Amino acid sequence: MHGHGGYDSDFSDDEQVGESNKRKKRTIEDDLLLKKPFQKEKHGKVAHKQVAAELLDREEARNRRFHLIAMDAYQRHTKFVNDYILYYGGKKEDFRRLGENDKTDMDVIRENHRFLWNEEDEMDMNWEKRLAKKYYDKLFKEYCIADLSRYKENKFGFRWRVEKEVISGKGQFFCGNKCCDKKEDLKSWEVNFGYIEHGEKRNALVKLRLCKECSFKLNFHHR
Repeated sequence: MHGHGGYDSDFSDDEQVGESNKRKKRTIEDDLLLKKPFQKEKHGKVAHKQVAAELLDREEARNRRFHLIAMDAYQRHTKFVNDYILYYGGKKEDFRRLGENDKTDMDVIRENHRFLWNEEDEMDMNWEKRLAKKYYDKLFKEYCIADLSRYKENKFGFRWRVEKEVISGKGQFFCGNKCCDKKEDLKSWEVNFGYIEHGEKRNALVKLRLCKECSFKLNFHHR
């Protein structure tokens, strides 16, 4: 009991403390309800060392990714090789590749080319054969271009025409001998072409148009 006619109770302080705790608990519950799933934890003014380290690593990884994206393929390759040598040791000569077995697309086509493709040839196709077949499909197979340079030995070479030759008329409106461009007195011939391809003897019936002189060379051994 206090003076001046006022009354007090020993339980008043406990009631105030209880109400304060209830308000704090209610505030915490409200914060949990309003918290978004992707919302990060609140930290004080000074970030925790682990949090700072994670942010630094994330920023460094982002910068490294942007740096790699800005490079071309050769620059990335060079960087990776230099990093490997830096961390694991070694010499650049160990990474130098030998160019002895390098092949261009044309080398692959020459190795796998066929004058005529049949169903058996298209079985077990690998990428080299598919490339050669794709080139073969672009050729024009109505008339042939002939190589008559060794006609006295009874040896002839024939190939299909490419688009440029079809447009210019070579092999149809001009002589089909690769070394002749005459367009007068052309004559059509149908020839049984026998050839050896990938160790296998084959025959194909082909057509070509030749001038008078080249027709003589084609039939040199039949006169």
